[in-house]
Amino acid sequence: MAEKKQEYTADSISVLEGLEAVRVRPGMYIGSVSTKGLNHLIYEIMDNSVDEHLAGFCQNITVTLEKDGTAVITDDGRGIPVEINSKTGVPAVQLVFTVLHAGGKFGDGGYKISGGLHGVGASVVNALSKWLEVTVKRDGEVWKQRYEQGKIASPLEKTGTCRKNDTGTKVVFLPDDEIFEKTYFKAESIKSRLHETAYLNPGLTITFRNNRFAEEEEVVYHEPDGIKAYVSALNTGKTVLHDTIYFKKQRDGIEAEVAIQFVDEFQENILGFCNNIYTQEGGTHLTGFKTKFTTIINQYARELGILKDKDANFNGADVRNGMTAIVAVKHPAPRFEGQTKTKLDNPDAGKVVGEVSAEELVLFFDKNLETLKHIIGAAEKSAKIRKAEEKARTNLLTKPKFSIDSNGKLANCESRNPEECEIFIVEGDSAGGSAKTARDRRTQAILPIRGKILNVEKASMDKVLANAEIKTMIHAFGCGFSEGYGNDFDITKLRYHKIVIMTDADVDGAHIATLLLTFFYRFMPDLILGGHVYLATPPLYKVVPKNKKETGCYLYDDQALEKYRKSHSNFTLQRYKGLGEMDAQQLWETTLDPKTRILKQVEIEDGKMASDVTGMLMGTDVAPRRGFIYQHANDAVLDV
Repeated sequence: MAEKKQEYTADSISVLEGLEAVRVRPGMYIGSVSTKGLNHLIYEIMDNSVDEHLAGFCQNITVTLEKDGTAVITDDGRGIPVEINSKTGVPAVQLVFTVLHAGGKFGDGGYKISGGLHGVGASVVNALSKWLEVTVKRDGEVWKQRYEQGKIASPLEKTGTCRKNDTGTKVVFLPDDEIFEKTYFKAESIKSRLHETAYLNPGLTITFRNNRFAEEEEVVYHEPDGIKAYVSALNTGKTVLHDTIYFKKQRDGIEAEVAIQFVDEFQENILGFCNNIYTQEGGTHLTGFKTKFTTIINQYARELGILKDKDANFNGADVRNGMTAIVAVKHPAPRFEGQTKTKLDNPDAGKVVGEVSAEELVLFFDKNLETLKHIIGAAEKSAKIRKAEEKARTNLLTKPKFSIDSNGKLANCESRNPEECEIFIVEGDSAGGSAKTARDRRTQAILPIRGKILNVEKASMDKVLANAEIKTMIHAFGCGFSEGYGNDFDITKLRYHKIVIMTDADVDGAHIATLLLTFFYRFMPDLILGGHVYLATPPLYKVVPKNKKETGCYLYDDQALEKYRKSHSNFTLQRYKGLGEMDAQQLWETTLDPKTRILKQVEIEDGKMASDVTGMLMGTDVAPRRGFIYQHANDAVLDV
């Protein structure tokens, strides 16, 4: 029978009404429907309250997680206007929560500086909630409206009165479990974001309340010293070389604020913000700062006779090694790449930050010669280490003498299309052998590694570059690597768009996976940021009912086994101690087959928290690591 051709007519064009587009493609608006996207709902509403603070009308924000799964965000700002909008004939607050790109952030609206730039935040949260209620106190009156899945459930109505000076907005929402993978907010990430916001807004007080069972707590964040205190917090437990350098200046309607402090460590930690939004991928403001800082340090080093060769200069990585810095700008019309605002794109922001940094740093260093000498001394040490390691880098990046297709280690795939290629990093030769037999040879490559790779958090660069397993991975991926002494990483050369860590489901396997993730995070962070790194989820058990009418199945954790026991009493149980115990068919259908496997994508929700936790868990100081493990031992869950 001939296949019926699908007609393409005028009626083939779909028109999504109201907020339907958000529900159909939520990732376009909040990044993902994972816990990261879920928490983002709170940030979108909170950012509107912070905008009120930036406008000079809000001093207090409260974020509450309730037992029923709702989030409550309240502020003491002016309250969203409830009057009828003359252009649309509907109340302004209703526009804010039901129409994309509606708000006081366009043209001559209510905000000169805003973090919520596109006017979609409140309406997106509404669209992705099972229900949402907004209460407004304004002009001595209390108004309330309810929405369900983005649609109006009840008209805006006056529910009472209040004091004239009692103003503000309260938003309560319940995330929609039809949209999100999980609807349980992650408290630690939210607290980190709230504290960060308090550092960036010294006049703001933010209260976090967790009313959920067994998590009850209240934390108040108020940081009158602003980003200076933020830098001090980032450097807690480190040996600092000088007091924090701080300056703030406005030019051409753009405010640039910078805090800098060097520590006795060879790493750099520079965080950029625009209108209170963390720009994870940097942007023009950071480029302007880094360029000017490098130029100024080289000028002083030459004047002091430390640099004598006319053509010799410290490079940017040299002068920033040991630097902890916050670069924050307030911009009236910022441009970001995407709604999730990860990279600032305004050339004028880079120009202003560069000019202000140049002026203020010269004024500071002219009066603080000892601090300048500390910074130049750190650059000298860095340059010496860099030159000594350039030989190791050159040896690493030269073409290997063996072919990665036939070196006995990497079993490459036939396809050369990176978008369909996957590489599985497998623990041990036994599991590697099974995986090589089980795989789809056309698209799946297998790279066995022996034992635990080097802990890069504790190792010097020369040891990292000399490690056989690390060298093999760098060559296999094909995109180079990046670290504090330069950047040879090129994501466009990545040979596999899925890099899957496949280790045993035991303590040793978890340790190996952690070591690999530490390496990726420190030397190839763009692999994680680009969504290319995954964790395989092999099963712990196979159960086969003795009743032949029922089929067997795989179970992935002890909770699943206990649940199975409740409904089955007569069955055989096989416990997999390692991947090597599975035959090729079992490994294919549980862990390799794209139709049946479970992969966990590795994401970075909070860059600062990720860096801090990685350094603490994988570093040399035992006490903080022990404390963290005791505190969070019961927090881990299988996220599938």
